[in-house]
Amino acid sequence: MRVTATSSDIEKAAAVLRDGGLVALPTETVYGLGANAEDPAAVMRIFEAKGRPPSHPLIVHIAAADQLDDWAAEVPPAARLLAEHFWPGPLTLVLRRGNRVPLEATGGLETVAVRVPDHPAALALLSAFGGGVTAPSANRFGQVSPTTAADVQGELGDAVDFVLDGGPCEVGVESTIVDVTGERPAILRPGGVTREDLEAVLGHPVAVPSCSGVRVPGQHPSHYAPRARVVLVAPDEILAEAERAQEDGHQVGVFLPPHLADAPVKAHAVVALPESLAAYARGLYGFLRELDEQGCDLVVACLPAEEGLGLAIANRLRRAAGPRPSA
Repeated sequence: MRVTATSSDIEKAAAVLRDGGLVALPTETVYGLGANAEDPAAVMRIFEAKGRPPSHPLIVHIAAADQLDDWAAEVPPAARLLAEHFWPGPLTLVLRRGNRVPLEATGGLETVAVRVPDHPAALALLSAFGGGVTAPSANRFGQVSPTTAADVQGELGDAVDFVLDGGPCEVGVESTIVDVTGERPAILRPGGVTREDLEAVLGHPVAVPSCSGVRVPGQHPSHYAPRARVVLVAPDEILAEAERAQEDGHQVGVFLPPHLADAPVKAHAVVALPESLAAYARGLYGFLRELDEQGCDLVVACLPAEEGLGLAIANRLRRAAGPRPSA
């Protein structure tokens, strides 16, 4: 993992957080837009910078699993087991809110989402700051998440007081969010920790409900979306759909799966997808940004098999293709 942040950068970022400012920080998943989790005014600046509805809860990032009781009112055994196995890492736990967490950070809910990021610069910042940091993805609400410091600067510009550059993100999609407030843990958002990994640790199947009474990040129908409209089709329909849309006057971008790597494609731009799901997840948001930059107004893609990281990738693609708010 390439890390460009220096110790002086870490100290400057911590000072910005103490002063109520916003810091873009690298994590293993995506870059987050961070604020002091205990400062309601600073937390509200996140919503303003992103254009994010204040009812959408944020994730509190902490430096170590042994701090969990400082932020949650109840920590059931399943939560401790998952934290022991997956922290630091791309897993977020939803628990009962502790008194230390302001309602501004939870979207008014009595639950709080908490995780320990697996990135040396993020952990150094959390340690130097000495508190929790609320940090949704550092982009405009509903748009493609940033996986480099340059993405953040291009997206948010002066809305961020300091960008801590930790190099490109290793996982590339957001954390898995698991609700541990019920009888059995349930995945509310698939992400960097797979369902199979969770089931191996817990020793029983883990549900992925299509809807939940607990609000968490990433549940909006349109999310992770590029400027181009995203159309999802069956794998054997990609080439025909791209050609049809191109003939209809669209500037078509294609996510070309590996089994079609040698096929001729009639499109404005093509992204040849990697064989590895880990590489696909790592590159997903960069691929979407690339097609935007090439002037595509339509992206044709298919869903991967929803196993392992394929579940998270499919989730992001469905949200990217979701119905968008009317202008």
